[in-house]
Amino acid sequence: MSEEGERQGLEIRVTGQVQGVGFRPFVWRLAQDLSLSGNVLNDAEGVLIRLGGKPDDLARFRAKLREEAPPLSRIDEITEIPLVRPPEGAFAIEQTAGGAKRTGVTPDAAICAACRAEISDPAERRYRYPFANCTDCGPRFSIIDDIPYDRAATRMRHFAMCEACRAEYENPADRRYHAQPIACPDCGPRLSLIVGGRRVEADPIEESAALLKAGRIVAIKGLGGFHLACDAMTPEAIATLRRRKRRPAKPFALMAQDLETIERHARLPSDAATALASAAAPIVLLERAGEALPDGLAPGLNRLGWMLPMTPLHVLLAEAAGRPLVMTSGNLSGEPQVITEDEAFDKLGGIADAFLIHDREIARRLDDSVAMAMGGHIRLVRRGRGFAPARLRFPASLRDAPPILALGGELKSAICLVGSEGALLSHHMGDLEDALSFAEFEKAIADYLDLFGEVPQAIACDAHPAYRSTEVAEAMAAERGIPLVSVQHHHAHIAAVMAEHGWNDEEGAVLGIALDGTGFGGDGTVWGGEFLLATYRDFSRLGWLAPVPLPGGAAAVAEPWRNLLAQLRHAFGPEGWRAADGRLGLSGPFAERPTDAVERMIASGLNTPLTSSAGRLFDALGAALGCSFERTTHEGQAAMEAEALAGEPCEPGDAYRFDRTETEGGTLLDPVPAFRSLVEDVAAGGSPALVSACFHDGFADAAADLATSLARRHAATTVALSGGVMQNARLFERLSERLSEAGLTVLGGQEVPMTDGGLAFGQAAIAAARLARSG
Repeated sequence: MSEEGERQGLEIRVTGQVQGVGFRPFVWRLAQDLSLSGNVLNDAEGVLIRLGGKPDDLARFRAKLREEAPPLSRIDEITEIPLVRPPEGAFAIEQTAGGAKRTGVTPDAAICAACRAEISDPAERRYRYPFANCTDCGPRFSIIDDIPYDRAATRMRHFAMCEACRAEYENPADRRYHAQPIACPDCGPRLSLIVGGRRVEADPIEESAALLKAGRIVAIKGLGGFHLACDAMTPEAIATLRRRKRRPAKPFALMAQDLETIERHARLPSDAATALASAAAPIVLLERAGEALPDGLAPGLNRLGWMLPMTPLHVLLAEAAGRPLVMTSGNLSGEPQVITEDEAFDKLGGIADAFLIHDREIARRLDDSVAMAMGGHIRLVRRGRGFAPARLRFPASLRDAPPILALGGELKSAICLVGSEGALLSHHMGDLEDALSFAEFEKAIADYLDLFGEVPQAIACDAHPAYRSTEVAEAMAAERGIPLVSVQHHHAHIAAVMAEHGWNDEEGAVLGIALDGTGFGGDGTVWGGEFLLATYRDFSRLGWLAPVPLPGGAAAVAEPWRNLLAQLRHAFGPEGWRAADGRLGLSGPFAERPTDAVERMIASGLNTPLTSSAGRLFDALGAALGCSFERTTHEGQAAMEAEALAGEPCEPGDAYRFDRTETEGGTLLDPVPAFRSLVEDVAAGGSPALVSACFHDGFADAAADLATSLARRHAATTVALSGGVMQNARLFERLSERLSEAGLTVLGGQEVPMTDGGLAFGQAAIAAARLARSG
């Protein structure tokens, strides 16, 4: 035993997101405060600390290391080894050790409180400077070209530091120590406002704010691309932006200068406020409340997407405008966000009246992340700026797998790269049906492989043979001579939730409920309402929504009336459905549609696969209530509008019933009684709000009852929820509540989207399990 006060030696290894976040200067300052000797350095595994000091001081160091870690860091593990000989001399920051090239990249981080105070203080040299940053905030992934994260490997290499910035950069006691994007008005990027092809000489921020308040549209170059902005309180400006961008109804995101402004217009629970103010600064979907804003921001919906300013530029603009601003992606509808001035002038020239630009290049497109508070957690809907490319830990049972590249699905595309440091789930890249989005997808594959230095030993993809991501996976696997792991769509959805929550093989199977629009079923039908008993390696399909025709295939996704016709026909028969549509008051709208041709398609099966899709079920509900009956202009529009209608409570016993039918292959959940009740209630004058509520609650109750029955039958204690339909907050929360009441543990996606944006993560987990067992 050491005597009181005798010096001891200690080596501490810290792993996680601990490089490029100010961790070494934090350790240096902590060691200085406690009079400890030794050193700290970055290496291939993370951060390595060697300490010498009194036992009490070492104990205090260990406690503060985790409790006071830098805000952008994420500590996964701390391990300690005693040193026989304590290091001597002043504590020092050592240079990066060899082999650290592939340690990771920190996501871009929103402006911190210190920098925000600085740009607001006339006494500071960065007063009103739009590009202030420090080790706790600023651009990272959007400007990096190579690892390690040094200035020369970023787009900041074009800006030579002035003497004042250099002094801060080299001082371990300064919060800008080794902040690679460090800049000031004397040496950093500069802002310009272009109107009518000419540079405006006046203050770009003030002039842009004046244009916005006058109802004009301004294209703004941000962190990961351009935004299109207009005044969110002026219906005419919103209508102009919709008309020019050809975006009739898809919701616009909003930016407010502070939480108080948001709270005047939305219900703001504490977890949502925390997410908004976090370093990731995502868009958060919030229920409308308080002072009304124009309906044109999100037609037919009761939620608006809000964010706080993520950069000094946005802070200054929001304060100058003094009102909420629309802040939507700068792109033509369906195309990727533009990132260069040339792209902006070319593609946004017919939309924007002015361009607020700067001369710092963007290395890669990064859409804003989107999140929502649901079921007691903040859950990502879209993973982008602020989250990508933070590593996600794989469950212990999967960590010995070889490097894997998973390529996701067709919509909401994202890839996942698994290596020795964990799993990298990429930023959102859009729908691969669009040629430019597909080009971004191919570019991202090369970018991630090059930047992070992994050489995949297997490729994972969706089982759908016609997905473009599948075609790329097949070609890559053949070219490289490595295994191709084909993964069923809904199995990947469930595996993504399992892996995010650290589920290990030895824990057995979970009961998965995967609800989405479409997924390749492998049995000649389109799946989308699935109850699966799943491990990483295998799954069994235990139950599903009763299949109904999908008349016209892809056409039915865009035309909700087709799904309603199919559901009414399923509920009332080929002869009775027209009487039902008359009772719904939809004979007129149906008469304008080619229903006879659709009936012939259904009867013959021509271009009419059967589907168990929950997404199409809720599209039919929307159409029955007059929501986007004829055609949608964005994915899930009719279902989202139906959810927004469901504002009334549904009394116990009034929730619509769904039948359960046992078949040789599994259990069917049949909506026939629900649609019959819906028609009766609408015919009797029931409010659309109450009808929608009873349908939602009835489905949630029926799904929970079936899942509980299946879980007990197969000795599963945990239920995993996933799929795009799980973004329906009323459905997700009631389903979760009912399952919890039944004594089951409920898991849902959080940092991994439950949409197709999380598929690649699930595919990678399944591939890891299969390859580990086969190897």
